[in-house]
This record gives sequence, C-alpha cells and structure tokens, in this order.
Amino acid sequence: MAAAEQAELARAAAEKWLRWDKNPKTIETVKQLIEKGNTEELQRCFGSRMEFGTAGLRAAMGAGTSQMNDLTIIQTTQGFCRYLEKSCSDLKKKGVVIGFDARAHPSSGGSSKRFARLAAATFISRGVPVYLFSSIVPTPFVPYAVTHLKLSAGIMVTASHNPKQDNGYKVYWGNGAQIISPHDKGIAQAIEENLEPWPQAWEDGLLEKNPLLHDPYPSINKDYFKDIQRHCFYRNLNKETKLKFVHTSVHGVGHEFVQSAFKAFDFSPPFAVPEQKEPDPEFPTVKYPNPEEGKGVLTLSFALAEKVGAHIVLANDPDADRLAVAEKQESGEWKVFSGNELGALLGWWIFTCWKNQNPDPSAVKDIYMLSSTVSSKILRALALKEGFHFEETLTGFKWMGNRAKQLGDQGKSVLFAFEEAIGYMCSPVVLDKDGVSAAVITTEMATLLATKNLSLSQQLKAIYNEYGCHVTKASYFICYDQKTIKGLFEKLRNHDGKDTYPKTCGRFSVSGVRDLTTGYDSNQPDKKAVLPTSKSSQMITFTFGNGGVATMRTSGTEPKIKYYAELCAPPGNSDFEKLKKELDELVSAIEKYFFEPEKNKLQAKPE
Repeated sequence: MAAAEQAELARAAAEKWLRWDKNPKTIETVKQLIEKGNTEELQRCFGSRMEFGTAGLRAAMGAGTSQMNDLTIIQTTQGFCRYLEKSCSDLKKKGVVIGFDARAHPSSGGSSKRFARLAAATFISRGVPVYLFSSIVPTPFVPYAVTHLKLSAGIMVTASHNPKQDNGYKVYWGNGAQIISPHDKGIAQAIEENLEPWPQAWEDGLLEKNPLLHDPYPSINKDYFKDIQRHCFYRNLNKETKLKFVHTSVHGVGHEFVQSAFKAFDFSPPFAVPEQKEPDPEFPTVKYPNPEEGKGVLTLSFALAEKVGAHIVLANDPDADRLAVAEKQESGEWKVFSGNELGALLGWWIFTCWKNQNPDPSAVKDIYMLSSTVSSKILRALALKEGFHFEETLTGFKWMGNRAKQLGDQGKSVLFAFEEAIGYMCSPVVLDKDGVSAAVITTEMATLLATKNLSLSQQLKAIYNEYGCHVTKASYFICYDQKTIKGLFEKLRNHDGKDTYPKTCGRFSVSGVRDLTTGYDSNQPDKKAVLPTSKSSQMITFTFGNGGVATMRTSGTEPKIKYYAELCAPPGNSDFEKLKKELDELVSAIEKYFFEPEKNKLQAKPE
C-alpha cells in the first residue's frame, strides 16, 4: 500500500475515533494531530489495532487504536462480553471478576483502575454480574476468584513488569486458567464486530449502588490466605525462627499481600524496602520494574538486608505473580537464583513435604509436576528417580494452568509447575503463576533448612548431586524489526538449501532439531512435533552432540528474541564448573553463528 494511502486510512480512522471517544485528554491529542497534519504520529496511533492474543492485550497507554485507552478498553470488553454470551449459557447467573494493579498514565487519563471500571460498566450494561475488586490486587487473586466463586471469566488489568507507560488486559476462562486458542481468535473477531460503543458504555455511574456489582475483596483477601495454609507444614518452627527476610514489591501491589502471607504461616513480617513498598506507577527507583533483570532491581533490597542482618531477599514483580530470590553467600556476595534454580529448590521442597504427608508408596502414581519446554528439565530428573509424572508444555502459564486443570479433573494431583521466567505455581488453588504463595513457601523452606545449618545454595548443590547437575543460561537480543526476525529464523530453516537446518554451530555438532513454528521434529519417527505448533510465533530447539539443548524463540509481549540453553550431567558425575564452561562456550557459538548480531543489527541485553 502506498504511503499516501496509508496516511489517508490512518486519518480516516482518527476521524471515526473522534466520533466515539469521550475522554477529553485523548480527544485533544487526536484533534491536535489532525490539525497539525502529523502523519507519522497519526499512523503510529491509528495505523493498526492492538492484536488480541492468548495473553490478552499489552501495549502503551495513549490515544488511538494501537494503544490502551478508554475507548479500546470498551471495545475489547464489548467483544469479550459478546463472546462470553455465545459461549456461556449461564453468564448472567455466574458473572465475571475484574482486578487491577496501580498503573496510571496521567497525560492520557488512563489508569488500571479506570480501565477496570469501564470494563465493569460494559458488562453491567448487558445485565452481567461483575465482581470488581474495590482496591489493587495481585494478579493471582483473579484466577483464584474465578474458581473460588465459580465465575464465567476473569479480567486483570495489568502490564506486569513492563515499562511504566504500558498497560495490559489479561483474560481468564471459567476453568481458572488463562485463555488458549481458539478463544483468543473468537474474542478478537467479536471485538472487530463490536467497535461502536454501546449506548451505556461510557456510563461509569452505572456502578453506583448497582445490584449487579459486587466487591469480592473482603472475602477473597481472607479465603486465599486460608487456602494457602494447606502448604504450611512447620508452623512451630516459623513462629520461633531467628532468620530475617527482606521483601520488595518494586513499587507494585505485592507489599500488603506478602505481609498477610507471612502472617498466615506464623512468621514475623519481612522487612519491607521502604522506598519501594508503596505502589507508584512511576517506578522511580528502578530502570526496569522487573526482578528478572537481576541485581540492578535489588540494590535497595541488598542495602536493607545488610542493615538489618537478613540473608535472604524476596522480590515480586509489580503485579506479584513472579518471584525472585537472592541469598547472601559466605563470601559476602549476593547470589540471585535463576528461575530454573528456584524451580529446582521449590520442586524438591514441595515433593519432600508431600512425601512426608503421604507415606503410602503407591500414592505417587497420581502425582504430577509440569514445566515449560524452555525451562530446566530438573523436574524430569526428580520424577525419574522419585516415581511421579513429569510433563512439559509450551511456553507460558496458560498451557500449564490448562493442563493442570485437565489433570485435576482426571483425579490427578499437580503439586507444582514452573517456568524459567521466575513464575511458580505452588498451590492448585491458583492455576497460574503466583508470587505471593511462592514467597512464603520459599521462606518456610529456608527456615527448615537453617535448622540443619543449610543455606538455599547448599541445598541446591545437594539436589544437583542427587538428581544430576543441570546448568542453564538464558538471555535475549532486542530487535524492533519483524522482517529481520523472520529472516533470521528463515535462514536457520533453509541453511544449506530449502528445508535444511544447520548441522553444526561452531565446534558443536547439531544432533536434533524441533521447530514448533512449522511442526517439524527430527527426533520423532514421523518427523512431526508432539507439542502443539503455532505459525504466528517463532520457536526452534536444537539438540547438540554434547547433550546440550538450546531453544530460540520470539516473545509474545516484548521486542525480544530469547534463547535458553541447558546442559545436564547424570547424578554423581557433576563437575559444575566444567559443565558451566562448556555451556558458556556453546552459548557464545549460538550467539555468533545463529543470531549473527552484527549482521542483523541486534541489540544485546542491557547490563
């Protein structure tokens, strides 16, 4: 399409927008763009519509169809409501739950709370009961409320750990797990069919004293903490421990809820990082509000820990569904555990607690643990030795949550699921990652280990000795150009002629390839991958002659090409440093020969 034609389409979309929008700030922005003839900015705001996928929506707040604002929230909710009306015969009996975090964008008048209220008004205008939390909540409260209150669906307005200008709209189905296909496509289509705001869509006043509006906050805030107490096994130890813990919610919602979780397990409250404990949409003390980025986000936590004499730091991301943990080593250095390392510790701990409660050896046959395909296979090693079942799923908790629900319905018990992106499901009461329960369960694990004079780091070594050493390394490159990304993956698929993958990577030989974009798997007899495939995202896994496994994939919510690599050794044969050196060399080769960062102008992960 010619540039002039594109500009004209964007301008027409902006004119149409002005007929429907009622937010004075975004109206003014769009009027100014039209008056000034700012074609570039009009195209950025109106050149496309945000794509509704399995992760819902995630975009910057601001005017236009490509951003999060009052009108796009109303349009999205209208589509979702229509889709639910078609799919759920008892929608008007059951209703939906809506939660929100503390994000806000003053210049466009957008905020998570405002978006949540507009979504609530949209459902109520169609006679659907809405359970709207009266205050900020952690994301796990929404899937918990869906199952606990037996509702049709849930919405959480959050952009998790994204930069401050972003917001998001995350959707849960009636089974308590995030939506998977074909729901995303059905909802996306229904949004397109319901773009014009319904007569009462803007009437925020609908919410005043409406019999269809309920506040689930008091009951959920009580029942959730009652339910996670089933995972508390050492109450007397917890009461008496002299260990000190530091917690940061990184300017998000987590502070109050982690304090409550500690209380539920009879711990003294953790020391909260004062500069970061109040919700603040500006995230003033961090460059990225993402504990996954490591030590930079934890600087203030380490300082407080040194001051109060704490050896363990717990950090939630801003919507408290993820957890990072750091421990002070004997050298005085702080070790931040990777998601895979904490996954190993929690998997070991949760199974050990289960085994203590279930001495009957035959009970293990109905026990399952899950992790995503790009996460460490340490749970597989545990399962092989201990006799429980392990399954891997595609990347993301939507897959693990839905699979856990399926298994639960078959009378099986999913004790634990995790992904390397510091996400942990430690309790089946939330079919999604939950940083609140993970924080307090980690605290109890550290408390018991301390009675045996063991640190988390020492226990991790013991796990590797018993089940085999698993060394992992994950990182990413930043790339904003979709054409470059596609070209990079297409080159790997057509390396030495059409449909041929690389046979070597530097000095490392490639022994197998699984491509979940095309559905090819060289290790299967029929060459077809077992896991579901998706043409809309890029994902290739290489197995190497030295036993290493590496996956390259695109991110659904960020402009990143990610990679994950792992090397495993059998139990008892664990020269950790030698294994780590071999993995470092393999990763360097992958970066050099498969990513080709100079040629593809990729930005390395910022330090």
